[in-house]
Amino acid sequence: MKIIDYFESDQQELLRDEIAKCDWSAAQFLARLLREGRFFETLGGWGHLFLLMQEDRLISFCTLTGQDSVRDELLTPWIGFVYTKPAYRGCRYAGRLLAHAEAVAAGSGFERVYLGTDHIGLYEKYGYVYLENRIDCWEEDTRVLYQELFVK
Repeated sequence: MKIIDYFESDQQELLRDEIAKCDWSAAQFLARLLREGRFFETLGGWGHLFLLMQEDRLISFCTLTGQDSVRDELLTPWIGFVYTKPAYRGCRYAGRLLAHAEAVAAGSGFERVYLGTDHIGLYEKYGYVYLENRIDCWEEDTRVLYQELFVK
C-alpha cells in the first residue's frame, strides 16, 4: 500500500471519480470541490488530499488543510474528510493516513493538528484529545479534537 497526494497525481480525474462513488455525502462534496476547482478556496488556501492506495484501488483518504468545517483562523491546520471504504474498515487504515498527515504538518512547523467530528472514541484511539464543541459552517454541533505534534 502507498499514500499519494491527489494534487501530485496524473490520475486526478480517475481518483476524483472514485471519491465521488463513496457512500458518504461529504465525499461527494469533496469530489465537487475538486471538480469545480474550489478545494483550496474553500479549505483555507492550501492543502493536501492524501489517498491510501492498494495498487489502483482507493482504500482510504483524508485532507490536511488550513481550514475545515469549523471556521477559526487561530486553529490550523485541520485534518478532514477522513474516510475508509467499508470493505477495508477495522484495519486501522485511517490511522496510517492520520500519521502521514500529522508528519506533513509537523514537517511544515505546526505544533498541533485539529479535527472536527461527531464520532466519539474513533480518533481518541489515535491519540486525539477533545478540545470543545463548536458550531460548524453547516450550523451543526461538532466535536473539535486536537493532536500534539513533535516538530523536528
